Amino acid sequence: MSIKINLDVVMAQRKVGVNELAERVGITPANLSILKNNRAKAIRFTTLDEICKALQCTPGDLIEYEE
Repeated sequence: MSIKINLDVVMAQRKVGVNELAERVGITPANLSILKNNRAKAIRFTTLDEICKALQCTPGDLIEYEE
């Protein structure tokens, strides 16, 4: 089982770059890249909330469960 982050897909659909989203969310581009590239071990709910607001999506659009 694993959790997959689809942030790169949602960002591409919304035509939003890493630097732009990082600025909107208030985190560093490096930390956003870690999340985008599926290397993050955790995410704060406040960060997830800000990403969802910035991309106008739901957590379910960003997070997927795979067996």
